[in-house]
Amino acid sequence: MLPVSLYANLFDVLSEAGSVDVAMRQIEAFLRLVAGPVTFSINLNVTTADDPRNEIQLQRFYSSHGREFPVAGRKRKLLSNWTRTLFLEGQVFVAEGGAALAETFDDYDRMAPLGLNAAINVPILRGDQCIATFNVFGKRGHWLEHEVLAVRVLAMLAARWLN
Repeated sequence: MLPVSLYANLFDVLSEAGSVDVAMRQIEAFLRLVAGPVTFSINLNVTTADDPRNEIQLQRFYSSHGREFPVAGRKRKLLSNWTRTLFLEGQVFVAEGGAALAETFDDYDRMAPLGLNAAINVPILRGDQCIATFNVFGKRGHWLEHEVLAVRVLAMLAARWLN
């Protein structure tokens, strides 16, 4: 668990960040202090009224691994436990172990070579609508309680940088 002073420092740095890129790099650096090597992304919900009712359209807003998961990349998610948890219930989704990731993410074949074994996905809400997901993937079997809490705090901090 990190000292409170590091959180206070992050809050100060983010309040002075002059751009989205600077803010996201600071959040990414803090994530690495909390959880070690991670892959981090934010996906915007770009679903429109014209999209099928059982689909959610996502567009990557930020990616720590732009080569494998490029910014502005888009994907379609069908109704699943993951989409229900994040988009309908507005709750955090945690998956642990390669089998859980393979069952949840249709692009797990791109995650596996990076050694990613666990995920924390936090909905970023405006009112009762999930406007984005804050996604952290780690090289571990499970997450510790304080790591999940830290990721939730970081998602709240990142929310102000979303359009």
